[in-house]
Amino acid sequence: MAKRKIVWSHRAGIKLLMILEFYSERNKSKTYSKKLYTKFNKELSLLVNQPEIGIKTEL
Repeated sequence: MAKRKIVWSHRAGIKLLMILEFYSERNKSKTYSKKLYTKFNKELSLLVNQPEIGIKTEL
């Protein structure tokens, strides 16, 4: 089975950096931003390994 990969669009990458920078400036620390980034990666890893996870909807 082929290994799946998450591909971020350029816009999505910029938005993620903006979010992380926002929390760094707001909290005057990068600690929360690092935790948030780790959480993003953990959830994306779960999605890569189990792509059918979730609930199907009509949308």
